[in-house]
Amino acid sequence: MADELPFKKTMQFAYGEPRELAEGVVRIVANNPSPFTYKGSNTYVVGTGNELAVIDPGPADDAHIEAILRYVGTRKVSHVLITHTHRDHTDGMPALLAATGARTAGYGRRIERRGTKGTSPSGSEFVDKDFVPDVPLVDGDVLEGDGWSLTALFTPGHAPDHLCFALGDKGVLFSGDHVMGWNTSVVAPPEGNMGDYIRALDKLQGRPDKVFMPGHGGRVEEPARLVKAFLLHRRMREQAILDCIRNGKNRVRDIVPVIYKDLDPRLVNAASLSVLAHVEHLTERGLLQPTAEPLSADLPLSPF
Repeated sequence: MADELPFKKTMQFAYGEPRELAEGVVRIVANNPSPFTYKGSNTYVVGTGNELAVIDPGPADDAHIEAILRYVGTRKVSHVLITHTHRDHTDGMPALLAATGARTAGYGRRIERRGTKGTSPSGSEFVDKDFVPDVPLVDGDVLEGDGWSLTALFTPGHAPDHLCFALGDKGVLFSGDHVMGWNTSVVAPPEGNMGDYIRALDKLQGRPDKVFMPGHGGRVEEPARLVKAFLLHRRMREQAILDCIRNGKNRVRDIVPVIYKDLDPRLVNAASLSVLAHVEHLTERGLLQPTAEPLSADLPLSPF
């Protein structure tokens, strides 16, 4: 399935080295590669004047923060924008804010049980906490600075607080983890929602963007083609899951090896959660029997 998608695995970069990708757009890649972050987390510095914006400060890595500050130099960082609050995008935020005095901007996120431990799709533990931005942004809001303008697009699914940012009329969309060129996004319940994700993909169709700048990996040069391919991919995946269930493989742990061939063992948890996300969406669409029990890898699934 993945081989049918027009993935772009090449990326020209050096860790800590700013690379100009478009007028007023510089990317700095953090040295945190993994099966989930690809070469690392992308931080973007936007602006051509003396007042800049930073999109996603990245992980808590001193060398990465120093690289951002070195590029900024004597200029001011007025805002730090957050596409979503996953740790590989935000853990470096406190250090960057302390060094720049910038204001934060994003959708915001409030946790019901703050301070509790959670587990990410990669299997790593984290402590949940609120993110209350200085400048809350919702769909269509515009944030402006010295020579730059960013419009927020609410694109939940990968995360409930996910925003993309369109750069003025430049045809550039900072797509976070919603659309990346090197792989599909992880949609992992309970935080991830496949129905929201697919609806947010639909939202990007018909936009005039010429290039996407994702949270991981290189530029997406034909974004409309990739979005269309991702939508088709998700429809085909849901049909494959339904076929598995109708053929007697009605537990997530049995479906994963059928859907994901030669899967890296480090990705089994993420793949299982992705199947669960599709199951939730199939149930939402009335194609699977709803269950009163919490979904799990061991829960039997039944089609209508």
